[in-house]
Amino acid sequence: MKISIAIALSLTLCGFRSSGCQTAADSAAIRQTALDYIQGWYTGDGARMERALHPELAKRIVRSDSLGRYRLDTQSAMTLVQNTRNGGGKETPEANRLDAVRILDIYRNAASVRIDASNWIDYLQVAKWRGRWVIVNVLWELKP
Repeated sequence: MKISIAIALSLTLCGFRSSGCQTAADSAAIRQTALDYIQGWYTGDGARMERALHPELAKRIVRSDSLGRYRLDTQSAMTLVQNTRNGGGKETPEANRLDAVRILDIYRNAASVRIDASNWIDYLQVAKWRGRWVIVNVLWELKP
């Protein structure tokens, strides 16, 4: 009976993963990737931003106009790195540079992360790519 309880507890804590639990190292690496992304933006550190991104990243936001027409604005990894190098995030006053990272879920080689930034929220999809955690997609929304 004690073995059955231990197995059930192990399965519950590991999210029923057949390949085992994520390690503390994975969580730390995912958090660091998210911080490289947001802090790289604020400091204009293009190398740090580039390190955080998969080359095929898509960063998207849903926009609408006063007539109710919708569009999906997209940035590529290259655009985001160039905008970072050009100092786009440096315009944010230091006192407003929020970088609250919350890992929402990790399953094997995929993770979802939320960043509460200065005047927007980023939802990151992160993947373990060639042994490294990188951001594959970002869906973001401006705060009211």
